[in-house]
Amino acid sequence: MVDIQNSMDEAKKKANPQAEQDAAVNSSLARIKNKIMVMSGKGGVGKTSTSVNLSIALANKGFKVGIMDVDLHGPDVPRMLGLEGMLGLSKNKKLEPMRSIKNLKAVSIESLTSSKDDAIIWRGPIKYSAIKQFIGDVEWGDLDFLVIDSPPGTGDEPLTIAQTITDAKAVIVTTPQEVSLADVRKSISFCKTVKMEIFGLVENMSGFECPHCHENVDIFGSGGGERTATETGIRFLGKVPFDQKVVACGDSGTSIQEKYVDSPVSKAITDIADKVAELA
Repeated sequence: MVDIQNSMDEAKKKANPQAEQDAAVNSSLARIKNKIMVMSGKGGVGKTSTSVNLSIALANKGFKVGIMDVDLHGPDVPRMLGLEGMLGLSKNKKLEPMRSIKNLKAVSIESLTSSKDDAIIWRGPIKYSAIKQFIGDVEWGDLDFLVIDSPPGTGDEPLTIAQTITDAKAVIVTTPQEVSLADVRKSISFCKTVKMEIFGLVENMSGFECPHCHENVDIFGSGGGERTATETGIRFLGKVPFDQKVVACGDSGTSIQEKYVDSPVSKAITDIADKVAELA
């Protein structure tokens, strides 16, 4: 009787591709302990560098980590991780994530396109389907953390994540200046609307140490992210200073945490990763 029921269930899945995809998504998510969506209200605040460096820091602590790049129109994760080539297929006929450092693997739309300079010209329904495939059709395996790098704003991609990964938690990235903080408040409103838990807020590009006189200069201001977190009752995860080395390492696909292990940026990222690791 059980075999007959299983056969009927399989037949229903094949007759309904949507049900089959949903089952694949649920199967993948069941093997991932913690899902973290890194988001921002606006572009240019260092969201992807935060996603990449947080993933590296967690992997360096021994956690099994995946990073899923759902910034479909501006995928930068492979370049920042120094990954090249295309995704392969596993023995289960699923997409095999690209391997970065030990314990870290990544999936991005850039690793599925033959030319890295081709524009992705997609509307909502196609984005929705692609993101679900990134979850259900990828051989993620058992993960302690899945870090999701989303595009700026509160559009299709973060909404799809919120609806598909209902236990995802948000890490919101901002810079200290008011124009960024105004957009952050929209991100906070988005999370409350879709009932996504906000794990915390990161203030990026917070201060700059002059390489000549070593004085700290607040290029974008300072403390605005921490103040916003306090006012809204959100956990403040820390400040990451502005450092030209972050730009150089990102462009070359090198980890600043490996090349400049004692830098203020590396120490700040490690502190943030320690707080995220509390979830494990």
